[in-house]
Amino acid sequence: MSSLKHYLQFKDFTQEEYAYIFERAAWIKRKFKGYERYWPLADRTLVMIFEKASTRTRLSFEAGMHQLGGSAIYLNTRDSQLGRGEPVEDAAQVISRMSDLVMIRTFEQDIIERFAANSRVPVINGLTNEYHPCQILADIFTWIEHRGDIKGKTVAWIGDSNNVCNTWLQAAEIFDFKVNVSTPEGYEVEPERAGVAGTHFEAFADPMDAARGAHLVTTDVWTSMGFEAENEERLKDFADFQVDGDMMRVADPSAVFMHCLPAHRGEEVSAEVIDGPQSVVWDEAENRLHAQKALMEYLLLGRVDAS
Repeated sequence: MSSLKHYLQFKDFTQEEYAYIFERAAWIKRKFKGYERYWPLADRTLVMIFEKASTRTRLSFEAGMHQLGGSAIYLNTRDSQLGRGEPVEDAAQVISRMSDLVMIRTFEQDIIERFAANSRVPVINGLTNEYHPCQILADIFTWIEHRGDIKGKTVAWIGDSNNVCNTWLQAAEIFDFKVNVSTPEGYEVEPERAGVAGTHFEAFADPMDAARGAHLVTTDVWTSMGFEAENEERLKDFADFQVDGDMMRVADPSAVFMHCLPAHRGEEVSAEVIDGPQSVVWDEAENRLHAQKALMEYLLLGRVDAS
């Protein structure tokens, strides 16, 4: 590729770029399932910086980089100078001179934007308070595997209007589908994230109304990382926002259920739903690996032949 490209928000890529990445993800996944070695990133190094703990993000990026022939280095702020007050800009200058790709899982979006502005290599958003683009990358790839084109479909988001919800809203603008969002009072989508209400986004006070006729129903934990002090209050506020069997029954008969995990059965989702036949959460979790491998390949090599 001729110019440096980062992946900091879902809207950083075009629909055409996503079509290519999904095609590559499917091809790379077939290689993986067939136990066929594919090492396009041999001798390349990914640095993973974690200010927020993770299971799926670390595993999918670290395993993915190894499976592409490269290596991955794990850093957290307790083990680096970032945890001792080193400016983000200085850390970016140094880390990007010693690696080929950087993934950061942090708090404010501003941190990753500042890092990217001073990096000589591509930077990937592994999660911030505002956005989680790699999750929705995997989610839409999973939808395509199970149901095909997402254009014109309806996604029902039930629960907290968090970083995953914000990213679904960006994806809806790119792929031309609708997101019905239902949150408790006081947890609504921030106006600057909403896009054009009535075209790709609509808010509902009643979660059953949001789910009615939806093709994909999805949710997340009621208390996201960093909001643990609010847990007791949130359990009360979200009590009527569980995705259960009744809610899935008002959705489209072919609707699927997604959850970015970890899940709390009996809170945001019932065991009946997450362990039921409409759930695709395990495919969704695995697809973080394959979608991110396609993403890393694209950021480092640009478009490659499918052969």
